Amino acid sequence: MLSTEVNSPSELTVPAYRNEHVYDPKVTEDIGTRVRDILEGIGEDPNREGLLKTPERVAKAYQFLTQGYAQDPEAILKKAVFHEDYSEMILVKDIEVYSLCEHHMLPFFGKAHVAYIPDGKIVGLSKLPRVVDVFARRLQVQERLTIQVRDAIQRVLNPQGVAVVIEANHMCMVMRGVQKQHSSTTTSAMSGLFLDSANTRAEFMRLINGH
Repeated sequence: MLSTEVNSPSELTVPAYRNEHVYDPKVTEDIGTRVRDILEGIGEDPNREGLLKTPERVAKAYQFLTQGYAQDPEAILKKAVFHEDYSEMILVKDIEVYSLCEHHMLPFFGKAHVAYIPDGKIVGLSKLPRVVDVFARRLQVQERLTIQVRDAIQRVLNPQGVAVVIEANHMCMVMRGVQKQHSSTTTSAMSGLFLDSANTRAEFMRLINGH
């Protein structure tokens, strides 16, 4: 099977969602108040110079890091759907992933590989990393993130198959808990030909591993 492969980010520039980040003043104030409480709770002084603006900074950071709740991944895909007589694998690999674990609100980060086999419809290549970002910019578990990306592409394009693999390092394992600094987690979610055809699945794995 022939394939189209795009590397990210070296060969694929993903534009930002907004040129300016707009923060809700009330949300910023509410979160900031709670951050001050946390600082006091761990024995810090929120009034010392280095921490004076920390509550506001943290409040804005969390609004940025969870902006995916306000975005519709399927709407993003639908903006760039084209009818095309192409039925070979399309792969965007090495998509940077940054998210927050919902159990400890600590970061996990790594890369995603997303492929699909069209059935009369293709989508603009930049939309695949955008969909990954929308789901990643929420409180997440890696397993659910992987499935959500697959399902959104499957629903909008109805392709012959979708494959998503995410490889990530979790700070909740590195900084606390078992403290395994070199551990990583790989999850996969597939549909259609990627499940039914061993050859298609093997080709996808060869491509994301650089062979």
